[in-house]
Amino acid sequence: MTDNAAITWSVLMPVKVLARAKSRLAGLAGPRRAELALALACDTVTAVLACEAAARVIVITDDQVASVALAGLGALVVPDEPRDGLNAALRHGAGLAASRWPGWGTAALSADLPALRPAEIGRALRAASAWPTAFVADEAGDGTTLYTAAPGAAFRPSFGLASRARHAAGGAAELDLKGIPGLRRDVDTPDDLRGAVALGLGPYSAPLAAELLRCAPRGR
Repeated sequence: MTDNAAITWSVLMPVKVLARAKSRLAGLAGPRRAELALALACDTVTAVLACEAAARVIVITDDQVASVALAGLGALVVPDEPRDGLNAALRHGAGLAASRWPGWGTAALSADLPALRPAEIGRALRAASAWPTAFVADEAGDGTTLYTAAPGAAFRPSFGLASRARHAAGGAAELDLKGIPGLRRDVDTPDDLRGAVALGLGPYSAPLAAELLRCAPRGR
């Protein structure tokens, strides 16, 4: 554990080019898949920016539509210069954050958490302040929605399939917190979206999700 009672965090969020995002939602969203992916990201950014522990959100993306929309919400948007996948994008964003705001913590957050509440991310970031590196597992128990590195700790994100096991094997502390369902509920499939709806979606995702689910064929 560290001696940091309270750390101020830069929160990194990678956002894919929208036309290629959320492929497993194609059957539900059809031609509106990019719109849904952007709505998920907008609700995630909005929740984090309302959290006092997060000083800023840094979005890493090459999508122009997402860049304009998320910058309009208050995020700092930077291009994905490595163009070498999710973890490379996060390391690029972390390098930028470290150069501009040394001495602050770095957190990587999934961009598809439409039921996230500011209090949930705030609670997780405060808990993460006690550890050099830490993470929160997703609802399925296999992946990761949040990974953090305190000031001075090496930032080694390992998102992707089975990321929970990789982050744990790398020495990160798992934050097994209660009462943060929105932070754990990432959205990759129609069932994930239904689960997020049950928690309560943010204002960008809620109307679109309601429309898509209302019109969805049975079984999708």
